[in-house]
Amino acid sequence: MPIKLKIAVQKSGRLTEDSLKLLKECGISINDGNDQLKASAKNFPVEILYLRNSDIPQYVADGVADVAILGENVVIEKRKDIRLVERLGFSKCHLSMAVPKGVNYEGPSFFNGKRIATSYPNSLSDFLKKNNLEAEIHEISGSVEIAPNIGLADAICDLVSTGSTLFSNGLKEVEVILKSEACLVAGKNISPEVQEILDNLLFRFRAVLASRNNRYILLNAPNEKIPEIIKILPGMKSPTIMPLIEEGWSSLHSVIGETDFWAVIDQLKACGAQGILVMPIEKMVL
Repeated sequence: MPIKLKIAVQKSGRLTEDSLKLLKECGISINDGNDQLKASAKNFPVEILYLRNSDIPQYVADGVADVAILGENVVIEKRKDIRLVERLGFSKCHLSMAVPKGVNYEGPSFFNGKRIATSYPNSLSDFLKKNNLEAEIHEISGSVEIAPNIGLADAICDLVSTGSTLFSNGLKEVEVILKSEACLVAGKNISPEVQEILDNLLFRFRAVLASRNNRYILLNAPNEKIPEIIKILPGMKSPTIMPLIEEGWSSLHSVIGETDFWAVIDQLKACGAQGILVMPIEKMVL
C-alpha cells in the first residue's frame, strides 16, 4: 500500500475553506464528497482527515494524523506534544479580554477577583498568572459573548476577528492575550518517507504563500533614472532591465511586496517611471 501523508483539517468552520483552497492552489486535487470524514488526493500522496477542531492536536500527537492545519490559538491552548512547522498567513485573529462597554477599564488589575467566561482556560490562566491576578474562570463553549449579559461573568476571554460580535453584544476589547493565524503543525515521530512527502508539500505551500504576498511590476523609464529606480526596486536579487525601441528608454521588471506597492509606485512616478503595470503572481518559487 503506497505511503501517504495524513493531513487533518477542520471538519467545518472558518479554517476549512481556506485550508482546502491552499491545497488546491498547490495543485492537489482532493476527491471530496459530501459529509466525508476522509478523502484522498488524485495526484499527490496525501489523505485528508476531516476532524473536529478541538480534537486535532490530540490526533496529531497520537500519530493518527501526521500533520494538521489549524489555528495557532488551538495549538497554544491544547498544549499537546506537536511542533509548529509553518505559519500560513490566513484566518488571522487574536485572543482578547473584553468587558461591557460601560465599564471604566484602567488596566489588567480590573480582572482581579472577577468572573471570566472563556473557551480558552489555559491561555486565560497564563494571562492571569503573568499579571499576578486571581479570578474565577467559567469554562464554557459556544457563545461566550453572552455571558456578561446573562449575569454569568463580569468579562470574557475569546477570539476576536473583526470585533463585530463583541460590539453587537455590548462589549469592548481591552487586552490582547495572543495573536493567531492558521498554521501547519506536525507530530514528532514522522517517518523519513512521510517527511519526504511533507517537505514536498511545504515547498508548494511556500511557493503559493510567497505569490500571495508579492506583486509583479513592469514599468518604462528613462535610462538616466535607472540607478535611482533600482534603489526603489531591488526585487528578489535585482530588477530585469531590457532596452526599448525608443532610444534612451528601458523596461524594468521586478517583484514588490503586497503591502508596499502603493508607496513604491508613488516613488517610481516621482522618478519619471511610466506605463506602470502591477500584476498578481500565481506561484513564486524562491
